[in-house]
Amino acid sequence: MTRPLSIAYSPCPNDTFVFDALAHGRVPGAPELAVTFADIDITNGLAERGELDVLKVSYAVLPWVLEEYALLPCGGALGRGCGPLVLTREPGGTADLAGKTVAVPSERSTAYLLFRLWVAAEVPGGVGEVVVLPFHEIMPAVRDGKVDAGLVIHEARFTYQDYGLHCLADMGEHWESTTGLPIPLGAIIAKRSLGEPVLRGLAEAIRTSVRMAWDDPEASRPYVLEHAQEMDPKVTDQHIGLYVNEFTADLGEDGYAAVRGLLTRAAAEGLVPPLGRDALTFV
Repeated sequence: MTRPLSIAYSPCPNDTFVFDALAHGRVPGAPELAVTFADIDITNGLAERGELDVLKVSYAVLPWVLEEYALLPCGGALGRGCGPLVLTREPGGTADLAGKTVAVPSERSTAYLLFRLWVAAEVPGGVGEVVVLPFHEIMPAVRDGKVDAGLVIHEARFTYQDYGLHCLADMGEHWESTTGLPIPLGAIIAKRSLGEPVLRGLAEAIRTSVRMAWDDPEASRPYVLEHAQEMDPKVTDQHIGLYVNEFTADLGEDGYAAVRGLLTRAAAEGLVPPLGRDALTFV
């Protein structure tokens, strides 16, 4: 490549931790990056329009973009005990959500897909209106009574009690208890037109960037804190510890099984188009 690769990922600590070494030219032989920061709803849209070379997106958007983009086997977010939460102002049961207004971070997000699968199984009659809000606006909207409930992601797992909110349900617990698989959240995708050598080199560069961050966490701290939106450093560390794990370095058999499982279940419910047989194949 003679030009920088255009890439977009979120300013969240897990992404800045993963990409710090790569974004700052510390990975030997790696391609140069031109970085754009954007929330997941934006990056999902960028992927659907094919606007950038490399993107961090929701696994839920893959069925719409895998013709143009390849799923990279590293750099994303999967795990256990890290699923989205449904929050309310008052404690209650799942049946209380029937017909209620719920704020979500994106209708093409993995969080929303997990939520839809949970609602189908646990909320008789389903929910009412679904409102899309940037994830950092969801908890204030629930607190202020603008919506009845909110589906939250990222560091909200650690901070929702600061807003006086209650966890009605954990989408990750439901997914893990019904499948035994890790929770697929965010994926790294790259344009197939870049060619196999560039794609393989990019994947290896991302793996190296992850290992460098693990080996010397302090090196990434300035980049992480610069973009952490005034997040408490303790919460930042919790966030990284939860979302950057063995699946970030390599999806592996369980990771791919989780992705296939999510998208197969979602397709069976009519929530996403069905995947082709080799859609998740890297190169």
